[in-house]
Amino acid sequence: MDVKTLSEVIANQGFPIALSILLIFRIDKFMQEIVTAQKDGYRQILENTKEIHNTITGLNQQNREYYSLRFAEVQKELSGMK
Repeated sequence: MDVKTLSEVIANQGFPIALSILLIFRIDKFMQEIVTAQKDGYRQILENTKEIHNTITGLNQQNREYYSLRFAEVQKELSGMK
């Protein structure tokens, strides 16, 4: 095998292999960025969900307190009517 044939084999076989390896590393880096972005998105969703839950819980507690007081007032009025 002469040098010309050897260089053609390396050029024809080596370049696609090198290009494939380069593309694999780029795709891997891109996939890692996607995973990181997903984790950040999930974390933000979880934080927002906790905030919504706390707000709803607070409103429910306020409603319970309001209606408990109102119920007590109505009971006093009804007991006075007897």
